[in-house]
Amino acid sequence: MKSIRQRIVLASAIAVMLSGAALALDIGDLIKVLGIGFVVKQEAGPINREINKLLKEHQAEVQGATKVVPILSLGAGGFIGAAQVVGVPEKVKAVQAVLQIEIGLGTGRAKALIPVSTKKPVQEAEKLRVPGVGVSAVIDIKI
Repeated sequence: MKSIRQRIVLASAIAVMLSGAALALDIGDLIKVLGIGFVVKQEAGPINREINKLLKEHQAEVQGATKVVPILSLGAGGFIGAAQVVGVPEKVKAVQAVLQIEIGLGTGRAKALIPVSTKKPVQEAEKLRVPGVGVSAVIDIKI
């Protein structure tokens, strides 16, 4: 059985190869979004277990159910990474993605991460918030 790192590298390599060919067609961003979605879908369980193991090793174990879901960007309209959510099992089960909303703060910026019950980057996604669920980790996926 392939390790999680090997699977992520393989999926990333496929996405990079596809995006290299697609750049000439100006759909490279679409390929990256699809690549991130693919990696998150295929590797959510192993990534979740590794995060839980890491948190436990550092005496920061989370209480409740956890799972890894894609992060949606309201502005970019696609998947931009992944997040581990934590909460009561029934509520965590309802989470399909984490919505990221960015706001400018003078010379800086703030990012709000909202667990939601949809994978569609719609303007009203924040209305689909799953209360009682928080974000315990953010996973950056390089492709």
